[in-house]
Amino acid sequence: MGKFTVLNMIFLVMFIGWLMVWILLPTKSSELKWTPKLQSQLSSKYFREQGTNILLFTFPIMFIAALSCVYLHLHKKSPNSNIGQMSGLGRRLASWRSPVCVKAPLGIVSSVELSFAVMFVVLLIWSLTNYLYFSFNGHLHMHAGEKIWHAKLRSVPLRLAYIGNVCWAFLFFPVTRGSSLLPLVGLTSESSIKYHIWLGHLSMVLFSAHTVGVLISWITANQMFKALEWSQTYVSNVAGEIAMVVALVMWVASISRVRRKMFEVFFYTHQLYTVYIIFYLLHVGVAYFCMILPGIFLFLIDRYLRFLQSRDRVRLLASRLLPGGTFEMTFAKTSGLQYNPTSILFINVPSISKLQWHPFTISSNSNMETDKLSIMIRTEGSWSQKLYKQLSSSVKHLDVSVEGPYGPSSFSFLRHEALIMVSGGSGITPFISIIREIMFQSTIPNSHVPRVVLVCAFKTSADLAMLDLLLPISGSHAEQISQIELQIEAYVTQENEQPTLEAQKTIQTAFFKPNPVDLPISATLGPNSWLWLGAIISSSFVLFLLVLGLVTRYYIYPVDNSGGFYHYSYRCLWDMFSVCACICLASSVAFVLSKSCNGGLMGTKQIQNVEMATPTSSPAAWCYAGGDYREVESLPIQSLAQAMKVHFGARPDLKKILFESKASDVGVLVCGPRKMRHEVAKICASGLADNLHFESISFNW
Repeated sequence: MGKFTVLNMIFLVMFIGWLMVWILLPTKSSELKWTPKLQSQLSSKYFREQGTNILLFTFPIMFIAALSCVYLHLHKKSPNSNIGQMSGLGRRLASWRSPVCVKAPLGIVSSVELSFAVMFVVLLIWSLTNYLYFSFNGHLHMHAGEKIWHAKLRSVPLRLAYIGNVCWAFLFFPVTRGSSLLPLVGLTSESSIKYHIWLGHLSMVLFSAHTVGVLISWITANQMFKALEWSQTYVSNVAGEIAMVVALVMWVASISRVRRKMFEVFFYTHQLYTVYIIFYLLHVGVAYFCMILPGIFLFLIDRYLRFLQSRDRVRLLASRLLPGGTFEMTFAKTSGLQYNPTSILFINVPSISKLQWHPFTISSNSNMETDKLSIMIRTEGSWSQKLYKQLSSSVKHLDVSVEGPYGPSSFSFLRHEALIMVSGGSGITPFISIIREIMFQSTIPNSHVPRVVLVCAFKTSADLAMLDLLLPISGSHAEQISQIELQIEAYVTQENEQPTLEAQKTIQTAFFKPNPVDLPISATLGPNSWLWLGAIISSSFVLFLLVLGLVTRYYIYPVDNSGGFYHYSYRCLWDMFSVCACICLASSVAFVLSKSCNGGLMGTKQIQNVEMATPTSSPAAWCYAGGDYREVESLPIQSLAQAMKVHFGARPDLKKILFESKASDVGVLVCGPRKMRHEVAKICASGLADNLHFESISFNW
C-alpha cells in the first residue's frame, strides 16, 4: 500500500498549502509584501493580473483533482476495495463519523463535520478581522475629498464580499456528483449536499449584508447614480445587482419549507445558477474569479458529462407495482457497470417532464445482477404519481433517460460483527441493496458477513410488500438469503390487526417491449472512468491556460500596452468562454474515445430480451405475518418468511432494540423520516453503549 501512502501525503501537503494561502491572504504581510511581489513576477503578458491567483488558488486543487483520479482507479483495482474502508485520510476521518450533535437546523452532525465547520467559521472570522484591521489602520483606499468615516463605512461591505467569496470557493464541491475529491475523505455528493446548503445560506447572508452596506454607503455619500454604473475599467455595479436579484430568488425558493411543498418552484429557479455565475463574474472580475474557479471548473466538467450521458434513452425491462403506491423499475445495464450499495440514480421521463430529474436509491446489487439495475419509487409527489399511472396503464414502452449511478467508491458495512438497520417507509431501499450485497458476499469462501437485524416501520400493511423486493425480480441468487443470519422486525403503525385474505392486493408485474434505440445503462466514460476523468480534468485545464494565455498576449495585451484599456467585462467573458469551450472539447473527445475503446457506442447492437422469472403473485409479506409457511414452496421465500416478525399497531422501541444487541461491534444505519434518524443518532451518541457505531446514510436531495 506504499503507493497509496505516497499519494495521500501529496494530497495532504497540497491541500494544507492551499488552505494556508487562504489563511495568510488577509494578513498585513500578504497585502503589503507577498502579494505585490508575486504580482510583479507572475503578472506576465500572458495572464496579466490572473497569474498570481491561478497559481495560488486554482492550480493546487486542479492538480489534486486530476491526481486523485489515478488514486481512485488504483484503489478500485486493488483487492477487496469494495468491502473495506479507503486507506489514508478517508479511513482516518471515517472513524470520527459518530454523531455529536443532533439538533435543528443542522441535523445530524458528526465529530469530523463539527470540527471542519468550526475551523471554517474561524477562517471566516479570522479573514474578516484581519481585513478590517488592515483597512482601519492607515490602509484605507480614499477617494478624492472623501472623509475617513465614510471610507471606513465603504470598506466594511467590501470586506464582507471578500468573505462571501471564500464561501463560494467551496460551494460547488459538494454538488459535483462524479467528484474525484469527495471520495478522498469518504464523502459522496448525496451525503455532502448539506454542506452546499450551509455554504449557500452563509454566502447569501454575507452578500446580502454586502449589498445593504454598499447601498447605505451610496446613500450617505449622495452617490446613488453608481447603482446604474457599468464601468469599462472596473467591476460592474449593475452586474452585481442583477446577480443579487437572481440569488435572492434562488435563496427564497431553496428554503426548506418552500422546497418541500413546492419542489418544482425550487427546481426551476435553481437552474438560474448559470445566470448568477455569469453576472457574478462580471461583477467581481477575472482575478477574484480565479480564486473560486476550481469548484466551478470541476462542476462544469461533471455537468457536461451528465449531459452527454442523459442524451441516450435506456432500456426499461420491467416494473413491479406494489400495494400502497410503491413501485420498482428494472433497467438493462452493461456488465461492466459496477456500483456500491446505497448508490443513487437520477431519472428523467420526457412524457412527464423533459426538464425534471429525480434521484432514487438503487435497490439492486451489481454483483448479484450483472445485467440489470433496479430502483424503488414511492408515489408522493405529482411527478411520481404520473409515472405510477403510466406504468399501471399497460403501456408497452416508456422512454427514460438516466444520470449516474452515483455512490460511495467503497463501503465499510461488512467490517462490523452485526448490523442493525432502521428504516421508515421507503427508507428501506438502501438496506435492500446492502442485504443483497451481504447475500453475495456469503458465497465467497472465508468472507466475513455480519448478522443483520432489519427494523422497518410502515404505516399500513400494504407497505409490507416492500419487503418482497429483498428478492431480485430475476430470481437469480435469491436462494442465498438462506445463507445469511437475517432477522426482520416489521412494524405496522396504523393498523391493529392483519388484514383478511380478501383485502390483500397482489403485486402487478409488467414487462416492456425492447426498442432498437434503447441502450443499457453504462458508465459515462466506461470501466476506466476515473482515468478518463483525470485526462479530462488535466487536458481541459491545460487547454484553458493555453487559450487564455494566447488571447491575453495577442489580443488583450496589445490594447492595454498601446495606452488604451481593454473592456473589463470583456475580459470576464473571454474567461467564461475559454472555460466552457475547453471543457466541452476535452470532455467530448474523451467521451467518444472511451466509448470506442469499450467496443463501440454500445448502441449499434440491439438489446436482446432478458428472461426474468415472474415473482409471486401475492405479497409474501402478508403471508409471513400469519406464520403459516405450508403453502410456501420457494426456498428463498420460505427463508424470508422464517426471518420475519410483524407487529401490528406498534412502533419500534429503538432504544431497547439497540441497547439489547449483544455483539461487540454493531453498525447502526438509519434511513427514513427526520424524527427517526435523529432518535437513532441520539441513542448512538449518548455513550450508554460502547458497541454501537453510527454509520451515516444521507439522502437530502
